[in-house]
Amino acid sequence: MQADTPPSLPAPDALSAAHSERAAAYIRDHIVDAGGSIAFSEFMHHALYAPGLGYYAAGTTKFGEGGDFITAPELSKVFGRVLARQCAEVLAEIDGGGILEYGAGSGKLAADMLEALSGLDALPAAYLVLEVSADLRERQEDYLRRRVPDLVHLVTWIDSLPEGHRGVIVANEVLDCLPVERFVRRGDSVMQVRVAVENDGFVFTEGPPPENLALAVASIERGIGAPLPDGYMSEVCIATGPWLGGMSSALREGVVFLFDYGVSRREYYAPDRSAGWLRCHFRHRAHSDPLVLVGIQDMTAWVDFSSIAATGTAHGFDLAGYETQAQFLLGGGLEVELQDIATLPAEKRLALSNEVKTLTLPGEMGERFKCLALSKGSVATPSAFAHGDRTHTL
Repeated sequence: MQADTPPSLPAPDALSAAHSERAAAYIRDHIVDAGGSIAFSEFMHHALYAPGLGYYAAGTTKFGEGGDFITAPELSKVFGRVLARQCAEVLAEIDGGGILEYGAGSGKLAADMLEALSGLDALPAAYLVLEVSADLRERQEDYLRRRVPDLVHLVTWIDSLPEGHRGVIVANEVLDCLPVERFVRRGDSVMQVRVAVENDGFVFTEGPPPENLALAVASIERGIGAPLPDGYMSEVCIATGPWLGGMSSALREGVVFLFDYGVSRREYYAPDRSAGWLRCHFRHRAHSDPLVLVGIQDMTAWVDFSSIAATGTAHGFDLAGYETQAQFLLGGGLEVELQDIATLPAEKRLALSNEVKTLTLPGEMGERFKCLALSKGSVATPSAFAHGDRTHTL
């Protein structure tokens, strides 16, 4: 049996608890087969993506009020409509260009964008959805058929990145759920954080780092100009290399918009962040224990956007822009989207105002979430970055 659910979290129902135990048993078997421990990145991968058992592979509601967290598209149409305006700018430069959404969640962002692009007379030649979860595919298709029946014919679900894509790639809150390596500095050494089994539950242990992790930590320390202090623990996402490399191979011309919560490298590895950036989400409660509620809680790590920028340019992208979500929305057409707000009934006007506040205020999503754009070819920098660009901070 797994460790008990922390008292600060709601207890899972019987079906969820049984599912979690099956997911935990699956991971325990992998740990035994591996000789007694696995890298934390492997544990995170299984907990999120194990076929039929991982958090994103199982048939539970994840997004919105009935799930575990709310993303910007789930919160308000405004996010997708502003993003659609930026996509329209790119598509205007690329004849026959399309949009590829990486992991489409509930399908709401796709619906919001297609509606907005239709209104702008800027529909893409195709709207591709790269979705690895069969359950989410079904939910997305059902939602889109109900929400945008006249536009769903533009949508195609794919299993892998296409070749020669021209246009836009959108990834909203995808980077944060790529499995991360955890490490800890022990004197002059770096240790890899691993996961072992104890009394049928999971515990952290440490072991020598593989070469790629040792090199990644050395690169971090060069980047911040100092060694990390003894006992310092954090994360590094080595998986972004092949992820961005595959995206670069797929995109012939266009812009990639990456949205997520994250900071620059110096902020990420600041002295006061010695416990890392990993967070778990269960029933809209955030906590820091990834070893419980296996398979039924989300597990994420904040993004080191300096690393994303460097890795992207190393794979042939140009860095087109980096700014807060608030700056992106304000620079990308939020004012136009709100120009008729005064004509709305009072209740709808208040609701929309509250949505915009959550999306843009510093204490909400406005500062924590960032947008980083990568480009290929001769496309112009999206207008959203004209006044708030912060690439110099990376």
